[in-house]
Formats: sequence, structure tokens, C-alpha cells
Amino acid sequence: MSDTNPAADPANPATPANPAPRGGPPGRLMAAETAEQPAVLRRILTEGAPQIRETAERIAARAPRFVLLTARGTSDNAALYAKYLLEILLGRPCGMTSMSTTTAYGARQDLTDCLVIAVSQSGGSPDLVASTRAAREAGAVTLAVTNNAGSPLAAAAEFHIDVLAGPERALPATKTYTAELLALYLLVDGLRGGDGTAAKVLPDLAETVLARRDEVRRLAARYRFAERMVLTSRGYGYPTAREAALKLMETSYIPALAYSGADLLHGPLAMVDNVSPVIAVVPEGKGGEALRPVLDRLRDRGADLVVVGPGAEVARASAGFVLPTGELPEELQPVLEILPLQLLAYEVTIARGQDPDAPRALAKVTETR
Repeated sequence: MSDTNPAADPANPATPANPAPRGGPPGRLMAAETAEQPAVLRRILTEGAPQIRETAERIAARAPRFVLLTARGTSDNAALYAKYLLEILLGRPCGMTSMSTTTAYGARQDLTDCLVIAVSQSGGSPDLVASTRAAREAGAVTLAVTNNAGSPLAAAAEFHIDVLAGPERALPATKTYTAELLALYLLVDGLRGGDGTAAKVLPDLAETVLARRDEVRRLAARYRFAERMVLTSRGYGYPTAREAALKLMETSYIPALAYSGADLLHGPLAMVDNVSPVIAVVPEGKGGEALRPVLDRLRDRGADLVVVGPGAEVARASAGFVLPTGELPEELQPVLEILPLQLLAYEVTIARGQDPDAPRALAKVTETR
């Protein structure tokens, strides 16, 4: 789902107070917002990139030595992606925060020389706002990354980046997730003095992937009656596996478990058989190389293995989706990897006779403290 959201701000339709309206075909909002993603990526690259680069320069001038990331839901997976970027590309030690240490236990920390990045589609969750305020009071450089420039979180942080995704009305977050990924990449690239050139091919590649919906629809047929699914990846692909599992669970209600390939071998591999499907997200690069021994073990166990990634790995699996990554750096591939998996969650849900726009028991407004 979207991360935690506030009540609607009349001045900003990106955070509606009510769930997706009834009427019309099931999933029409999720389908439309998924299709918007190439346009959103272009908007960030043309309209948002200069401000992101300026923000990165101002933060770099403060020379933070450590980074803490804080988020919920879908945005938590985007924050995990940023953790990989910051550790690999910048060599900065990073951690994912536990907001309850501040909001529930009242812990006070010394965050001098620390950068705290709060990622939230809505920017309204009380615990995100409170923990960001506490971090700023504790001496941290604070940055909010949201889809709502007028949100309480944007006001609480010293710096703000608007991901420019526009209103998102379906409960499952799609375009806000990829917008967060690209904005976070541009931030980290800016912190190391880059200009984001490598990302300019993303909108066209995203259009190519989303045009292949029929392939995904055929793939979805094998999951219509699935009782459980396992998703796995390594490196930059691991946040993609987690986000895909979340999308499948909240739309189709299939229990979907996401594991790092390394963690999968430390016990959970025992539950893999030839009945429960396994989806492997295989990056082109070091993450994919690290995952190959895991793929071999899965094949040895007779797993119903589906691969999203290189053609050579798809050919060795039960089925799959070949990503057109070309020369795209591994650190940018997650923006593409999630697209066929968003489509898969949508198509599986429709095949099971459910409405992905409005999953049961969920609401767009979810407040945590």
C-alpha cells in the first residue's frame, strides 16, 4: 500500500482522505497510475532534478558522516534502496530507524553530523513527523522526501524533495514508488557530484516495459490459485523483491514472502518445493552474480522458478520476463524491475476476481504513532 497517509489537504490532491471511489471497471485507477510512470520519471528529470541537485550540494557542504533512513510501507522499500546507494556509491554507513524508540520510548539521541532522511508519499504520518522533529532537535541534518510539499513532514525537516508524482488515488502505491526511487538516486548522485545523466534513458525504457502487459498477463495465469509465493533477490534488487511481495499481498491477498538470496539459504529454503512459486529478481551486475548460486539451489529443489532479469537466466527458469536494461547501471535497474511486478500484482488480482484499487481492510489514510 502507500505509506502512512494523513487526512486530505484540500490544497494538495496527492493525499485524498477517502479510498478509491467505487464505479467503473476494477483496477482502473491502479492501471492508470501504473501507466503514468514514464511521464512521472520525465517530470522528475526535467523539473525536479535541478532542485534535487541543489539540495544535494547544500547537504554535502554539511559533510554528514552517517545516514539514518526512516519510512513506512512502500516508502520503506524505497528507503532500503537508498541505503544500498549510500553505502555502495558514497561509502557512508547507513541505518534504518525504529521510530518507536523516539515516539513510544522517548529515547533521545546525539545525531550530530548525521543525515536523517524521512521518505513518505504523503508526509503526514505522526510518527514520521515526530521522529524527524526529534532528529532535528538532536543535531541531525534532516531531509524529507515526499509527494506533498505542503505536508507536516516537509515542514518538520530542514530540507525537502518533492517527487512530483501527482495525485495517487489507488490504494496500492505504484508511481509514487518509482518516483521516490529516482528522486533518491538523483540525490545520492548529486551528493557525489554527479548530474544524473545515467538516468535519462529511464522514461523510454519504462515505456518499453509497460507496453508488454500481455506477457505479464500470460505469466499471471500461473498464480491465479497460488496459496503462497516466495520472492528473492540480492543487492539493489532486494528492495524490489520486498516491494513486489507487498504489492501481491495487499492486492491479491496471496501470502508473499521476500528474502535476500543469502537469507533464503539460511533456513527458509526448506519450505521451497515444486508447488509454491518463486520469483527471482536478477539484476545485471554484481547482485545477479551473487544470486546465481541461489538460483542453482532453487532449480535443484525443483522450484517453480520465474525470473525477472537477463534473458540467459529467464531461459533457465520455468518462465520469466526479460528486462531491457542494456547499458543501464545496476543501481538504476530497480526503477525498471518493479514495473512488470506491479503489472503482475494487478493481473493476478483481476484474475482472482478482486479489485486492486481498493483492497479489503486497507485505507489510504493510515496513521501510526
